[in-house]
Order: sequence, then structure tokens, then C-alpha cells
Amino acid sequence: MIAPAEHLSIRLTVNGRVIEREISARHSLADFLREDLGLTGTHVGCEHGVCGACTVFVDGRSARSCLLFAVQLDGATVTTIEGLTPPEGLSPLQQAFCATHAMQCGFCTPGMIVTVTELLEANPAPSPGEIRLALAGQLCMCTGYVNIVRAVTQAAAGLRGGAGETA
Repeated sequence: MIAPAEHLSIRLTVNGRVIEREISARHSLADFLREDLGLTGTHVGCEHGVCGACTVFVDGRSARSCLLFAVQLDGATVTTIEGLTPPEGLSPLQQAFCATHAMQCGFCTPGMIVTVTELLEANPAPSPGEIRLALAGQLCMCTGYVNIVRAVTQAAAGLRGGAGETA
């Protein structure tokens, strides 16, 4: 059994960069990313895995970073919203969120971008219903999801080489 104050060494690859640290055994991945690495794009909302604001990729699959201890991920690869943003600017999905006013306050946007990135990798042409189903675990308190679904539809069409959906 690990004592609460015990520190352990971990080695992770975060957004393509190898990170080695000694951290508290009870430090969440979300807190590790935000506080230790300064990757503040990952937001912490409910701290119960319900809202989805803290969603990141762990070894290529979306995961709630508030529910994971960083020490559990020794040897893992983590990608945050910062890692999904190309060096030259916003990704097509991020651009679509801006263009369709899908960001609202922006607090939930990073988790949504991670979630729909995973959706579009599995299904490059999702229907609005499939987009809504994928976003069912992401809570936006600002508004409905009309513009968010529109952004994903537009980005999906653009990524497939289409003109994009604007309605």
C-alpha cells in the first residue's frame, strides 16, 4: 500500500515530450498537467469524471484526467489540447469551433475537442446524431449543442475535402 504522502518517480510522454518527475502518489493527472507542466488547456470541472472538461488522450484513447493518478501512467503517452494544436495555428476542428461560435465560454471546449477528435478518427463522416452521442459525456453549461454539432460537421466535411456544412 502506498502512503498518501509518498512520492514516486514517473516517466511519461506528454505532447511528444518525455517528462520525468517525482510526484505525490495521489496527484491527479489533471493536476499534474496543469500545475506541474503548465498545460492549462486541460480544465478541471466536476472532479468526478462527469463533465468531461478534463478529457485528454492517454495512449491514444480519451480519458478523464481528473480520475487518474499521474503515477498510474508511468510509461504512457498523454496528449492534451495543446498537443492537438499544430505549431502553425489552430487545427481544422479548432477553427470550425471558432467559425461557428461553438466555444461559448470555452471552459468545456478542450474536452470536447479531444472527444470529437477521437470520433472523427473512428468515423470521418458522423451524422448529427452520432456527434451528439459522442458528446453525451461532455457538459456545456452555456448553451445547447447546436453550434458544437455544426462545428464538428463542418470540420468533418473539411477534413474529407468537402466544402463544409454551414447550416
